[in-house]
Order: sequence, then C-alpha cells, then structure tokens
Amino acid sequence: MAISGKSCHTLLLVCLAVISCCEGKEPVPAGPDTFRGARLGGHDKATPNEKVFNVLEHGAKPNGRSDNTEAFMQTWVAACKYNGNVRVLIPPGVFKLGPVTFAGPCNAKLIVVQVAGTVKADSDISLYESPEWFSFEDIDNIVVTGRGTFDGQGNEAWQYNDCKTNSDCAQLPCTIKFNKVSNGVLMGFTSLNSQGFHISISQCQNIRVRHIKIIAPGTSPNTDGIHISNSNNVKISKSNIATGDDCIGMIKGSTNIAINKVHCGPGHGISVGSLGHYENEEDVFGITVKNCTFTRTDNGIRIKSWPAGTTPSKATGMIFKDLIMREVGNPIIIDQLYCANGDGCGGKRPSVVKISNIHYINIKGTTNSPTPVSFQCSPKYPCDNIQLFNIDLKSSSPKPISVCTNAKAGYAGIQNPPPACH
Repeated sequence: MAISGKSCHTLLLVCLAVISCCEGKEPVPAGPDTFRGARLGGHDKATPNEKVFNVLEHGAKPNGRSDNTEAFMQTWVAACKYNGNVRVLIPPGVFKLGPVTFAGPCNAKLIVVQVAGTVKADSDISLYESPEWFSFEDIDNIVVTGRGTFDGQGNEAWQYNDCKTNSDCAQLPCTIKFNKVSNGVLMGFTSLNSQGFHISISQCQNIRVRHIKIIAPGTSPNTDGIHISNSNNVKISKSNIATGDDCIGMIKGSTNIAINKVHCGPGHGISVGSLGHYENEEDVFGITVKNCTFTRTDNGIRIKSWPAGTTPSKATGMIFKDLIMREVGNPIIIDQLYCANGDGCGGKRPSVVKISNIHYINIKGTTNSPTPVSFQCSPKYPCDNIQLFNIDLKSSSPKPISVCTNAKAGYAGIQNPPPACH
C-alpha cells in the first residue's frame, strides 16, 4: 500500500513512536534510567572512598605464561566480601588464566573491575566445563572498565568449531558473560579474538555498553559481538564491532534494547533472532537501532526465525532509524525461513513467530544485492504493520527489486528499490 504526501507526516509520527503494545500481553516497562547523571567515564580512576584490590597482591604474575586463575579468584573473593566501594585492579602486563567466575551476591556497594593490562585466555578448551571464560554472575552494581584487552586466543580454538556441519555442536566459550547482573556497565576495553561470543548478556537488568572495541576476523566462526537474551533495558552506544558473526544479536526475551552510534563490519549485521528455535520462547519487543553504520556486512538489519516450532511467540515494536549501509549484502531483511544448518528445519513447518509493528526510517547506502529489501514472512503468522519511510539503497545489481511474501507494509517518502507489498 503506497501512502500519499498528506499521510507522510502522520506516518512519520507513528514511526517515531516507540511501540510497546504486545497484542494482549503486558510488556515489561523500561523503568528509570539508573545511570543518568552517573558519570560513567569517572570510573577510570580510583576515588578516595574505594578500597583497591590489586591482583598482584594475591599472587598474579604478568608474564604471559603463568596461570593466574587462582590469583584472580582470590582477589575477587576478597573484594566481594568487603563492605564498601571496591576496585579490582588488573594492572599493565599480560595475565594468562583459564575460566573464572566472579560471583555474588557481594557485600560491596559498588565494584569496579579496572583492566589496564591484557588478560589472555588459556587456549586449552578442555578446561572450560561451560561455555564462558570470564563470567560475572548474581551481582548488583558492577562496572568493568579500562583501556586494556581481553584476548580470547580464538585463533587457536576456532578449528574445533563444527557448528556448520553439526547441529549438536559444543559451543566455544564466550569471553565475557553477564548473567543475572543488575545495574552493570561494560566500557572502554577491547575484546580480541573471542573463542565463541565476545560478550553475552543473559537474564540481566539495566546494562550499559559504551566505547567498546570488538575485533575478530570476518571468517571467525560464531564470534558474535554482543549477544543478548532474556534481558531488559540494555543500552549499547559508541562502539566498534568487527567480527565473524552478528555484530549484535538479540534473541528470546530481549526487551527494551537501545543501540546507538555503533559501527558494524565485518560481520553478519545487527540481528533480531534467530527466534522460534525452542519451545516456550519469551517475546521480543522494544528494540531501537539508530545512527549506526554497516560496512561490508553480510546483512544490515535482519529479523530471522526458524521455520519450525509449536509454541507461538511475538517479535514486535521495533524502530530502525538513520542507518548507513556501505556495500552491505542484505540491508533490510526479514527471514522467517532461516535455517542455519541446512538440515530441513523440521520439515519446513511455517514459523510460529508473529512479527509486527516494525519501522524502517531514513536508511540509505549501497548494496550488491538484487533484493535490497526482502520480507519473507510466515504463511501461518504473516508480518503486520511493517512501515518504511525514506529508504534509498543503491544496488550494483542491474535491476534491483524488493521481495514481499506474507507481509503487510506501508510506504512513504523515497522508496528505492520500489515497494513490493500491496
């Protein structure tokens, strides 16, 4: 359905509104911004009211060879028990260690983990009983900051990733996992060559990610930059992500996620999904992506769900605004036929994920795709209320077109390629 000029202004106002309606299900509110006015950058230096726990004082050796796992754990336990504000200091040097879990609850009111040096993962994957290297669990009020580097040594572990051919493959450990963390900050550091995901955020509330650098080759397997699940009120901003999988991925239970001023590339783009792979998945809603740039990524903004499953779920209320695509494979795509392993995906049953209230606003750039805008939605639960305003994607393909299957869409402003939904 094309929209005339008189309706453009009304449509734009609708597009700019954050959609919170979840068709009968009460959405989780974003809640107050607990970090507003918190001067997050001020955590780079210790304050007089902090007690500093230096890993060197607990036996850590910054020579790049010694195993510092026990020293790091002893430092954490001492800091966690302290009744007051504390700082765990990882000074300059190279600290090798295996998997560690910094777990709470803690007596400390605020914990700052300052990474000034390089933390290097042990590349022996037999050491990792679960798929994470640096895990933060059950903690309230924690800041992980600094100019240092988490080096996952993934180049020595990627050879063991067989997920493209094995649907039951073992997941390689992510570099940093936030699990059941409330009021957490990740800021300033570099994540280099993760074995699996770089950063995983699961079952968390009120998380900020700022000024992060994520680096891995475009060919590295399953090295998602930031992976979010079952978490509410996550804000990611002013970060550069270059990796071999999704720059940012949001799966089941991701709600009120705001992504702003992120550069993505190489990688698979920013993805909602994959969804509908498991039973009883929580809904996804309240996603905003704006002021981001994609450079030579496989996709730009992608929503993907598996053509299988029996428990319906919803993905709704999303705004993708002011985005630049530079030689991007699939700038705008909804794919409800997603099948990562090529294994038939449950006999090609239609996806049971209902996608609705999706807004694409001011998206421009270049692509090599013959179908820069592609909506392939579920025949059982068609996509509803897909709105596009000012889409200008110049393709190197001689006759680029849009694709629309099982979707209802409205258009206003520039539409290049021409609309396909009617």
